[in-house]
Amino acid sequence: MDKPNITCYLKPSCGWSEGVRSVLRKHGLEWEEKDVVNNPEHRAEMVERTGQMLQPCVEINGNMLADVSGDEVESWMLANNIVQATDAEADAPTDQPCAHELPENKTIQIKE
Repeated sequence: MDKPNITCYLKPSCGWSEGVRSVLRKHGLEWEEKDVVNNPEHRAEMVERTGQMLQPCVEINGNMLADVSGDEVESWMLANNIVQATDAEADAPTDQPCAHELPENKTIQIKE
């Protein structure tokens, strides 16, 4: 298999972005990472290329996958013969939101 050309538009600290990184590491792939938080030019490029503002966005061999989870990236790569199925485990959750998007934990008290 040829090595794919992968460019990822990601946030440095985000569950969705880390899920994409985890899938790529799981399959031993290299990628170019473009930080859409600390580099406004990368964010503008992502919006121009995808027509939307949500991330992660991953371009693989010229195919843009917009607003995707690591699970979705892996499914697309398997379906398009970019990678082969493996029993290797991802080293981070591949379908988890950013920490600030998680529901708040609350303690409840049941009265009898």
